[in-house]
Amino acid sequence: MAIEDMVKQLNELLAKAHKLVDGKTASELNTSMETGLLANRLEAAVTRLSVKGSVYREQLKRGSGYSDQGRLIHNLKVMLSLRDDLRAGWTETVVELVHADTYSDFLLMADGLFSKGYKDAAAVITGTALEVHVRALCVKNSVPTAVAGRPKKADTMNADLKKAGVYDGLQQKEVTTWMALRNSAAHGDYGDYDHAQVRRFLDGVEAFMKKFPA
Repeated sequence: MAIEDMVKQLNELLAKAHKLVDGKTASELNTSMETGLLANRLEAAVTRLSVKGSVYREQLKRGSGYSDQGRLIHNLKVMLSLRDDLRAGWTETVVELVHADTYSDFLLMADGLFSKGYKDAAAVITGTALEVHVRALCVKNSVPTAVAGRPKKADTMNADLKKAGVYDGLQQKEVTTWMALRNSAAHGDYGDYDHAQVRRFLDGVEAFMKKFPA
């Protein structure tokens, strides 16, 4: 879903909230069935447009014990925060979280394959997730991903991210090591690495994505 569509949905709910609250006393809001229903819709919208572990979902939990009127106001504040962050283009809010959620699924797949003994398939999938994440980090940090109209290689993007100060030289070297393992797996050189190295590869990439979200 495009950011514009997300903002549109939230604005429609905001208009409904304003219409409901306008001219009503606190007691009238508390006794109106519409208050509870709209509070639920606000909660559902924020949950739908964010992902597990986001600050927005955590904020929603704080209003769970409030009255219907209290939940409506609380959920409205959370929804406004989400909407304004989206409009400001802060990719950390949704785009970044969706990206993280998507690639965590890839890593779960790789982990499942690894646990069944398929180290090579796990290495290939983990390497694919790593390369796409590195490219996404470049986009996030305005680092060019192509030169002369041709996509840059993963190693080049890794070096460029270090030059741009996104991460330091030690992290660059670690990513380079992971990419070498990825290349071995992709080219069928399965004897170049063992199960323990793939396990460290998987765990390391997962930690890397969390530390440097894109």
